[in-house]
Amino acid sequence: MARLVMLAFLSVYLPLLFLGVVHGGRITSCSQTPYPGICNSFVRTQPQATLDKTQFAFRESNLRVTLNQAEKAYRLVSAMDLRPFNKQAKLAWADCLELYEDTVSLLNQSLSSHSTPTGMADAQTWLSAAMTNHQTCQNGFIEFNLTSHLQFFPFMLSSLSKLLSNSLAVNKVAALSVKQRHNRRLLANGFPGWVSAADRKLLQSSGAASYDVVVAQDGTGDYTTISEAVSASATLRTGTDRFVIYVKAGIYRENVMIEKSMKNLMVIGDGIGSTIVTGNTNSNGATTFRTATFAVWGNNFIARDMTVKNTAGPENYQAVALRSGSDFSVFYRCSFIGYQDTLYAYSQRQFYRDCEIYGTIDFIFGNAVTVLQNCNIFVRKPLSNQKNTITAQGRTDPNQNTGIVVHNSRVTAASDLKPVQSSFKSYLGRPYKMYSRTVFMKSSLDSLIDPAGWLPFNGDFALSTLYYGEYMNTGAGAGTSGRVTWPGYHVITSATEAAKFTVGNFLDGDSWIPGTGVPFSSTL
Repeated sequence: MARLVMLAFLSVYLPLLFLGVVHGGRITSCSQTPYPGICNSFVRTQPQATLDKTQFAFRESNLRVTLNQAEKAYRLVSAMDLRPFNKQAKLAWADCLELYEDTVSLLNQSLSSHSTPTGMADAQTWLSAAMTNHQTCQNGFIEFNLTSHLQFFPFMLSSLSKLLSNSLAVNKVAALSVKQRHNRRLLANGFPGWVSAADRKLLQSSGAASYDVVVAQDGTGDYTTISEAVSASATLRTGTDRFVIYVKAGIYRENVMIEKSMKNLMVIGDGIGSTIVTGNTNSNGATTFRTATFAVWGNNFIARDMTVKNTAGPENYQAVALRSGSDFSVFYRCSFIGYQDTLYAYSQRQFYRDCEIYGTIDFIFGNAVTVLQNCNIFVRKPLSNQKNTITAQGRTDPNQNTGIVVHNSRVTAASDLKPVQSSFKSYLGRPYKMYSRTVFMKSSLDSLIDPAGWLPFNGDFALSTLYYGEYMNTGAGAGTSGRVTWPGYHVITSATEAAKFTVGNFLDGDSWIPGTGVPFSSTL
């Protein structure tokens, strides 16, 4: 029987393997994927018509089986018997339900993406986000010390993560092939292309010259809370045009959620420190994913001139101010204030310009494709036994296109840390996941940064597989002579290497940011 199976396998895949060899750089067989065993188990069950000898047909086959398994995972979670689950387990389960529903959507989008540089880049982003969802589902149980409950998810823990990894690898190679046949289109005028001319005017205007609804605590607007205005947008808006919510100065004590269906929303405040959204949800009773004061799922979200705070304090550990899983989201002249886990750049493409971020431990984290440009990063005073780590990037697969890039920004001590700065060690980041990727370039790093620069997460975990880079930084904390000597750490000396992490290249910002009207630098 085993011999017959092997013969059947060879009859289908030997031609594909040969094609992959003679066309070096293509992935057209299971043997070339990160997990050939799981590929053989699933992809070979596809109809022969879809398994022709082309790179894109093989890509489609991988995506179809991955989507099929994601749909099964979602059905399994939906039908799960929750009677053995306590309150915390049910909270983690609720995350999984939402995350796997989103994963099914992301895989459908990837499958329908066009064979163009833009389409392939989109698919790589969506597949990266799908894998992030898969990991986040597990994180909820891990945070609550309920790892035993993961036995209810054996199917998802094994098959789906490997299928996602295979699909990422296959799509990445296909994307490189397509990119070589097309010339990148660069836009001028200081804005990347995914921002429309109308959005550009809104971002550059003073005040709120054009808006759909007004939020004001004093009753002078259409609504008194942001959440009411967001909910109303579903019925008030016409078509898919940008819907603008103007939030007057005031302190709004609420947790705001922009649902996945709420696309093309813009929230404009009266300025940092004037329009303030604040909450105190924390990891004592919620997963990190659910602690956000302001959470965004809907794509193409834009925020301008506002402050988002989580006031739970350092003693309550994980407490997110902003979480964004919004593709093509832009945050301009905004402030995010917290302690641990302040800014959760969760997934997909995000751009932060002229923003302020305050925190202590891992306070810029997540697994999005993230660039912070011309921002001020303020390190706060932690608890007495803590060390400060600015970033904790969470890439779990080498083919995810994710990472955190800090460009032309400033890192300094906040007012509460400055007088006691010498009593606490502060680092640029630590590797939360195996392929953590973070780059600081052309930024000012003050003396609070420890000479080692970076902190291990747990022993030698990820030190060979991460990518941490520094390029042409300045300031008393920018010297690299005393930096860590990990295999994955790089003092970048080549402008060509550094250019991989610019807004234009890493974030593909030339194709979408111009439409937002946010100023940006596409290159180094």
